[in-house]
Amino acid sequence: MRERPPDVTTAGASVLLVSHSQDDFGIGRVAEALRRRGARPVRLDVDRFPRHITLSTALGPGGARRRLEDAGAALGGDEISAVWLRRLWAPNLGEGIPEAYRGACVRESMAALTGWLSGLPARRWINEPAAEERAQDKLRQLAAAASVGLRVPETLVTNDPAEVRGFFARLGGRVVAKMLTPFSTSLSGGAPFVFTHAVSEADLDALSGLRQSPMVFQERVPKARELRVACVDGRCFPGALDATRYESIAVDWRHPDVSDAGIGWEPDALPRHIEAQLGALLRALGLVFGAVDLIRTPDGEHVFLEVNPAGEWGMLERDLGLPIADALAEALLAPTENR
Repeated sequence: MRERPPDVTTAGASVLLVSHSQDDFGIGRVAEALRRRGARPVRLDVDRFPRHITLSTALGPGGARRRLEDAGAALGGDEISAVWLRRLWAPNLGEGIPEAYRGACVRESMAALTGWLSGLPARRWINEPAAEERAQDKLRQLAAAASVGLRVPETLVTNDPAEVRGFFARLGGRVVAKMLTPFSTSLSGGAPFVFTHAVSEADLDALSGLRQSPMVFQERVPKARELRVACVDGRCFPGALDATRYESIAVDWRHPDVSDAGIGWEPDALPRHIEAQLGALLRALGLVFGAVDLIRTPDGEHVFLEVNPAGEWGMLERDLGLPIADALAEALLAPTENR
């Protein structure tokens, strides 16, 4: 059962946790960490809006008033001191809406939801919506990473097959392809997902689809270990996978064949200069939290791949005992002047 805000008329300032109804592990850990620190977590499952959650924004001579009601309990926007924007999903409209109107209803619901959130007077955000939206730009990420001293792979984003063939030839065929954005945001987990994959000579003769969808082509960097680093307000929590054990199976560690092979997360540590560069990167992107993917080469060099402002970290806390939820709670409750 979801925790709903009890006794909202007498409760003090609250921390809003924004996600969806199937997201439990991370939300539960952060909520418990907040409670241990005397804060009051309030969960907002956005996939239950607008059918089961009521949001109101009223503007008038007295200023702005925002109200959230869920399962009979109400909360005023001015009670919210901090927001963890963990996940933002499309509204749930249910059945019975003519298809001619469904798109407009989704847009109106999303506009009402994001407008309600962005107008909250919360003093602390993880992450601020505008910063998170800007940071989703993969090319912006790579440029920012290079600017703080991180090594980044040679990268090409194009819909021109000739450019891809030239890139492939120049790098001696060591090229991978991936998407600029997630292919699917389905809650069910059954929707298609496009993994990073190695480009072969045969692929060069099948690039006509680029005219419908440009792709990212990147230098394939040799791997010893692949790292996922949860970065929270200047602190780094790394976990690693032994790439030598799975690269013959798949290029992308998210591929199900990797987990089926029993390859799990292992403890790791970053050099201090890499930690400092990751901290500088997140500050440059305006992020408090980011899940960073790095490659450690056989020579021990670290190569930046990308940062996901809402990336997964639960497996690092579950499997390695890293106190990421505690770090998020501390960042949400930190005095504004310390941020």
